[in-house]
Amino acid sequence: MKVAFIGLGHMGSPMARNLLRAGHEVTVYNRSREKAQALATDGGHVSDSPADACRDAEVVMTMLADDHAVEEVVFGKNGILSALKNGHIHVSHSTISTTLARRLATEHGHRGQGYLSVPVFGRPEAAEGKKLVVVAAGPTQVVDRCRTLFDAIGKITYVVGSEPWQANAAKVCGNFMIISMVESFSEAFAALRKAGVAPQLFVDVINSLFQSPVYGNYGKMMAAEQFEPAGFALRLGLKDVRLALQVADECTAPMPVASLIRDHMLDALAHGQGDMDWSSIAKVAARAAGL
Repeated sequence: MKVAFIGLGHMGSPMARNLLRAGHEVTVYNRSREKAQALATDGGHVSDSPADACRDAEVVMTMLADDHAVEEVVFGKNGILSALKNGHIHVSHSTISTTLARRLATEHGHRGQGYLSVPVFGRPEAAEGKKLVVVAAGPTQVVDRCRTLFDAIGKITYVVGSEPWQANAAKVCGNFMIISMVESFSEAFAALRKAGVAPQLFVDVINSLFQSPVYGNYGKMMAAEQFEPAGFALRLGLKDVRLALQVADECTAPMPVASLIRDHMLDALAHGQGDMDWSSIAKVAARAAGL
């Protein structure tokens, strides 16, 4: 399939590389050209703008940081919307607001283009190993046309609804679940350090109870206080918690724990932790405990 891939950060680059490995013809674009050039050695075609990248693509896939970045790439000068052909598809992997997802579905629909929200769960190493959990939503026939692409980047795909924004709601609620676990570890580790119990041993105990790679991986990282380099920056995690609270507002569903975590992440941001991994929220609990 002819694919355009826009956004070659920690997640986008390995995802695009796996599409190439699966035999798809991939044209890439990134604001900083050197990241796109790195994909050329794997067979990717480098383009000069989002519009240039998707002009002949059957599907354009975007993996960008936030609403603003997506709006710029889609609606801006030399953006996707003006160049994507009738009947072709935009797949957004970005963690964005449900409001923007609805706007994207509407604007693409007006032009006879398909749109899917397809966020993914997994850190960069999971993206590299084709072990992402893919969460898709949108019209069934459009999802079916893209399944080979999802198979190329992930280990399993879940279709959670027929409206694209439903996948964005699932993604931010999923990230809320992960950061809630991180918050729980943070508080437990602070208490255990003061009690003289080694956090590494506690991680082994928790792994025997939950047997989850999410608990295992984050637990080990936090026990060792290895917050750099960031797999997922805290400032982006704060953005996702805010998006979860927006969904809560839309659905009139209180999320008091999310509100608490937002405040703790603001504390972390105020202490210069924005570019550390979001698991560095553990430092907030440690400071509160006098450690």
